[in-house]
Amino acid sequence: MDAFETGASSVLKQPGAVWATAGASVVAFMGIGLVDPILPSIAQGLDASAGQVSLLFTSYFLITALAMLVTGFVSSRIGGRRTLLLGLALVVVFAGLSGTSTSVGELVGFRAGWGLGNALFVSTALAVIVGAAAGGSAAAILLYESALGLGMACGPLAGALLGDASWRYPFFGTAVLMAVGFLCITVFLKEQPRPARRTSLLAPLRALGHGGLASAAVSAFFYNYTFFTVLAFTPFVLDLSPYRSGAVFFAWGVLLAVFSVIVAPRLQRRFGSLTVLGGSLVLLAADVLVLGYGGHTTAVVCTVLSGALIGVNNTVYTELALGVSDAPRPVASAGYNFVRWFAAAAAPCFAPRIEEWTDAHIPFVVAAVTAVLGALVVVVRRKALTLQAEEPQPRRATEDGAAVLTN
Repeated sequence: MDAFETGASSVLKQPGAVWATAGASVVAFMGIGLVDPILPSIAQGLDASAGQVSLLFTSYFLITALAMLVTGFVSSRIGGRRTLLLGLALVVVFAGLSGTSTSVGELVGFRAGWGLGNALFVSTALAVIVGAAAGGSAAAILLYESALGLGMACGPLAGALLGDASWRYPFFGTAVLMAVGFLCITVFLKEQPRPARRTSLLAPLRALGHGGLASAAVSAFFYNYTFFTVLAFTPFVLDLSPYRSGAVFFAWGVLLAVFSVIVAPRLQRRFGSLTVLGGSLVLLAADVLVLGYGGHTTAVVCTVLSGALIGVNNTVYTELALGVSDAPRPVASAGYNFVRWFAAAAAPCFAPRIEEWTDAHIPFVVAAVTAVLGALVVVVRRKALTLQAEEPQPRRATEDGAAVLTN
């Protein structure tokens, strides 16, 4: 944690290549929450149900999860820079096509293509930032987490501002911003050395054979179900205008960013990562339960407050996934994300259907249960999750040829 805070002091002193990649990362993460404020508008504009519109998240994250198995395979063969550019190009094309959709089926399909592009970009961006950053891996990770938080905060706001005129405009806006990111990376980022050893398609799955990484992935799977119930289902429960919904999720995203980058490291240093993670998951379970059963104002407040808990969880899970095993970081990250993104695909699909079968409260009960299950995995598998932290960590090179990283 001392190294993390030392990195924070040098995070602003970065070369243009790092800022170009980080800036594109902000837009990439904006794409996740971009549709949140306009989900009801999309449903109305395309004459679709809440369950059908929620498939925008399902198709996006299902393809993202599957793509995690090929991102390392691709980047180790064509290089980090070309992988970033390929991902950005796919996002530009499919985000633009999303804005031209005439049916919810088309939009869901285009979002799937968008998810493939985003997977190629996001999975490679951290490794590229680490390889090009000044100030060590701590500064690079802090910058990446900052980009994630800023993107998650600005996505709903941009969606609201552009979506108030038409639900199509946020998609066109994302395509334009990603095209700018494409040009910036083309200009500022030089190709980094390729790894001496290419990554196989099965490497992420083999990495999950490590008990600690598998435990982190399973716990994150349950947590992500809760996370994306809040993100994808709550807008229908709140039933706000695009501006008000955007404001709620902007505040949510600001808390996510602040607690991810500033608060989580301090809590970890004082109480330990696993204690912080278990406690935060239990608090998140309580929060979504109150969100589901409280009044409208209570639901808004709990939605915003969940951003703080989600920010803490995101930071701790990222560090666990990258440091709990001796697998190269991109490989460990791919295996971990392959598991957890399936929950991100499942929650938007199941939550509206659970509401149809029962009532609007039960999806949040299920989300509370999954958060508790995530905490139970942390408690039961505590030894596996802490073993590597107690033993000397072998050095390992990042798959894109970046500097050697140690735990």
